[in-house]
Amino acid sequence: MKKTVITAFILAATFAAPAQVNTDRVMMIGKNALYFEDYVLAIQYFNQVITAKSYLADPYYFRAVAKFMLDDFTGAEEDASACLLRNPYYTAAYQLRGAALQNREKYGEAAADYQRSLEFFPEDRLTLVNMAIVNVEMKQYDIAGKFFDVLLHRFPDYTPGYLARSQMYVETEDTTRAMADLNLAIEHDPYTAQSFSARGLLRFQRKDYNGALADLDEAIRLDPYFEGNYINRGLVKYHLNDLRGAMADYDRVIETDENNLIARFNRGLLRAQVADNNRAIRDFDRVIALDPDNTIAFLNRAMLRRETGDGAGALADLDVVLGAHPDYFSGYYMRSQLKRELNDLRGAEQDHLRARTEESKARAVATADPEPFRHGEEKAEHRDTREQADRDIEKFNLLVVAGREESEKTEYLRRSRGRVQNMSAPAEPEPFFVLTCYERDPEVRRPVYYSATVDRANAELGLARLLKVVNREAPLNEQQVETHFRSIDHYSGKIEKDPRNATLYFGRGMDFMLVQDYENALKDMYNAIELDPGMTVALFARAVIRTRQIEYDRLQTDRPMMERNTGITPPAAGSSPAGRARLPEISTRTIEYEEILREYEKILRLDPRFLYAYYNRAGIYALEQDYRAAIADYTNAIELEPQFAEAYFNRGLARLSTGELHDGLDDLRKAGELGIVQSYSIIKRMQ
Repeated sequence: MKKTVITAFILAATFAAPAQVNTDRVMMIGKNALYFEDYVLAIQYFNQVITAKSYLADPYYFRAVAKFMLDDFTGAEEDASACLLRNPYYTAAYQLRGAALQNREKYGEAAADYQRSLEFFPEDRLTLVNMAIVNVEMKQYDIAGKFFDVLLHRFPDYTPGYLARSQMYVETEDTTRAMADLNLAIEHDPYTAQSFSARGLLRFQRKDYNGALADLDEAIRLDPYFEGNYINRGLVKYHLNDLRGAMADYDRVIETDENNLIARFNRGLLRAQVADNNRAIRDFDRVIALDPDNTIAFLNRAMLRRETGDGAGALADLDVVLGAHPDYFSGYYMRSQLKRELNDLRGAEQDHLRARTEESKARAVATADPEPFRHGEEKAEHRDTREQADRDIEKFNLLVVAGREESEKTEYLRRSRGRVQNMSAPAEPEPFFVLTCYERDPEVRRPVYYSATVDRANAELGLARLLKVVNREAPLNEQQVETHFRSIDHYSGKIEKDPRNATLYFGRGMDFMLVQDYENALKDMYNAIELDPGMTVALFARAVIRTRQIEYDRLQTDRPMMERNTGITPPAAGSSPAGRARLPEISTRTIEYEEILREYEKILRLDPRFLYAYYNRAGIYALEQDYRAAIADYTNAIELEPQFAEAYFNRGLARLSTGELHDGLDDLRKAGELGIVQSYSIIKRMQ
């Protein structure tokens, strides 16, 4: 019930027709992209309209809708506010801003926006249902009930109203009324899969397994693409002792999404129950690879490894479990027995004593205050499953229930389509910009940054192909490679006749660089710079080549770092948690990078407005974990080009690394607005 209903916002919005045909067309294309759930692309179109006519309210509203669907609730709130600043009677913007505030847990402010919307349209069902939901979030159930009563009296066939109220009754543990509302929802609309899913889960909780199975069968018939229904139907079949059927449902999910954590975990438990230990271990291997902090999976794999005779592997897994749960006395008993089997009698005795000590502590706490434990036992009697977020190690053998969001990760395959905030995007900076003639065609068009330096070089050098500065370089095909080798021979012949021509050395150096012959490329750039010390593009190319050489050398020699980055081996002890960079006490800039930094300083002395030099220098500072210097250079680049998406993104990551959460998220929101898709995944995780 956290995510509020906004489907009707687009339909409810009214907008003025722009005066210019082009603006009107761009708005139309943007709204088409929004309709087809191409949210990132839609934002790009609305950006164009805002740039052309910033006084219009419509593009801010529709861009807010797109940002909301990407879970950028702060950005949605800001754009909705900008819309209302231009048109204070834009009712849909109050609804949308209220929803954004609600998802940011600013319930009072959300209620104020919903109330303002109701002043314009007192019987708007979308606002009524959201007003009821926000009061449920504030635990004001009586007030919420009144709004639900008004809503369903005015709209007795409104299925989302019954679904929302049933959830309120579930929260207040009134399952009888919850069931009545779900029955009414299905009676009024027997074609909504969510109603059958909700009733199936409620029946499952009430141990009406046959009824739950019938409801989930119908939910799957109506919506065969939602993986959560298959997972939950597998739970029901398990309780009906249909292990084969449960396994088939988990197989079905994993065939569609081999990285589905819940399906993998549950199938691993079922395989363990039928003594299919080796395949169960493989399932838990995948769970651990995808979720290295899942100590419950480590515990299950430890027991399976012990049964298959892998004592060393079982011991390693138990070490991980007890490192995370040092008071888990059952784990010490297990490890004590395992060490005894491995003839480590001293270690076994130590673990046995530790287990007895932790068990005595637990009993003392339970004796002093038995109420929480009694309450927990009562809950355990009624629930033999757990939520995915529940990491209680004592529930290691319980199957996991799926929520609605579990299938969204695989619903869209393209990285720039749909709810991209749910994709698994690493918090890695955007790459360096390089000098090239080829650019990879991106799924999402980002702003094009003008550089007078590159423009002037193209005009003066007269090369066969135009130079570009990009950070998404396209790989060469076979024909292009042959062309550049012929060009190298051509330049070599000309250099023999005119050895003092800097342009010839630069042209051949570019060819060498494009075919990845960095050694010869570097020699030619040195010659070009020696003959023409003011050739900025040659200095930039030389800095890029040096950086690539270092990256290549480290890729070949730093094997442990590669393994950590790919997740093949766990990080070394004392390393920073994934996604959180740790600032060093002293800058660790290497001699290799010092020379490149001096190169960029020389470039910026020649051309203080060459934004790519600031960006790349900031990237080197970030590599060496000098985040303050990186932030300063990214800021310089942004001042020169206010639409510099990659600089906003990388500055956001640098600010997060220094603990500047608010400013870092603001930068990521701007980067997402400008077309960097992975921003929304990081924003969601950080929020």
